[in-house]
Amino acid sequence: MKSRPAVVVLAAGRGSRFRGLHHKLVQTLGASTVLATTISNALATQMPVLVVTTEPLAEMVSRHVATRDMVVLPPAGSPAAQALGMGYSIAAGVAARSDASGWLILPADMPMIQTSTLRQVADELDGNAIAYAQHRGLRGHPVGFSAELYSELVMLTGDEGARRLLARYPAMGVEVDDPGVLLDVDTEDDLDRVRVAQREMQFREAR
Repeated sequence: MKSRPAVVVLAAGRGSRFRGLHHKLVQTLGASTVLATTISNALATQMPVLVVTTEPLAEMVSRHVATRDMVVLPPAGSPAAQALGMGYSIAAGVAARSDASGWLILPADMPMIQTSTLRQVADELDGNAIAYAQHRGLRGHPVGFSAELYSELVMLTGDEGARRLLARYPAMGVEVDDPGVLLDVDTEDDLDRVRVAQREMQFREAR
């Protein structure tokens, strides 16, 4: 049976720009949280899902995925994590799903990305080294990488992420009718915008 792309949810960042009392990923979003909504959208694709997180969020993540579907890194900001960053999170997630035919990198603070968008980007990895979602011509997330880039992905470190791969290889933009590909939660104002977007989407679906 042909392997499928895996969704790697990145939930290991410090979220230092968010000034609320608690981590941005545990903030409420409707009847759920930012993190849980993102994971649920990923699971709904029926593709393999792996969550890269840290110890403070591990218990919450474990409510949604099995232990084998988690990679727990040292807490962001700790001495052990200083050399890590987004690049290391991507590398850890890809290495943990080395048998996948590709990987969709999904930031956990982007809960409005639709399941259909994840599937559309995954489909483009059949013929492209890199594919990414875009809305009205603006590049967003997720970004997908095919298996041919495995050796480079697992060597990533630091906070640059996979930017140098995007600069080196041709990438296919997948136009989607999904403004959620541009909406992340970095600040409290961002969270307010995401909450409004969710209510508007629920209203449209209920009509």
